[in-house]
Amino acid sequence: MDELEEHRIATWRVALKDRTKSLVHIAPDDSLFEVIKTLVHCRIHRLPVIDPVTGNALYVMTHKRVLKFLYLYINDLPSPGYMKQSVKELHIGTWDNIATATYDMPVITALNMFVSRRVSALPVLDNEGKVVDIYAKFDVINLAAEKSYNNLDVSLEEALQHRNNSVGGVVTCKAEETLATIIQRLVKAEVHRIVVVDGDFKCTGIISLSDLLSFLVLKPAGEYPERKMSSSSVL
Repeated sequence: MDELEEHRIATWRVALKDRTKSLVHIAPDDSLFEVIKTLVHCRIHRLPVIDPVTGNALYVMTHKRVLKFLYLYINDLPSPGYMKQSVKELHIGTWDNIATATYDMPVITALNMFVSRRVSALPVLDNEGKVVDIYAKFDVINLAAEKSYNNLDVSLEEALQHRNNSVGGVVTCKAEETLATIIQRLVKAEVHRIVVVDGDFKCTGIISLSDLLSFLVLKPAGEYPERKMSSSSVL
């Protein structure tokens, strides 16, 4: 593990040369629709905008930035009727076979679940099965910041104690709440996903930014991605 800190990006490029993929990017003149389509279909979190002449990276597009833009300008557009329907009625997100974790789960187990279940976040449940937190791929960055990646047997409860204070915890909603309400809550909370809970705070679903953008933009254009078997891996 000590050698890991001495590695450079070039080292990993050589080691993983047979597994690397071409950089997914767009040009400044590409449409917002193309941005959303690329983010969703390529299952990526960040999309660099590259100058086609110089090859320089100009900025990075994300799900959060796109949804916030749509939210800020949606009041200037006619509101579709489905904005007042519940997310359960519209069946946005994942409502079965949801990958979850518990506070006593070792970090290494959570990491393996990220890979095997192709998810990017795990709602954390207490002993009664109630949602109390969430552990996401982004939280793994704390392992590097704390230089604790050589101790992956620690529990999620201990790992989450090192979470940056600027990073919020779990955000929840009820299945009966409207699409408009969910969008507003996600934008204001600046999170990548919202966990759907019932009256007992048990997890019944999970909705990601990718799910919302797919429904709002790609579905009307006939570009809706195939349904997932577990919680969104693009959050």
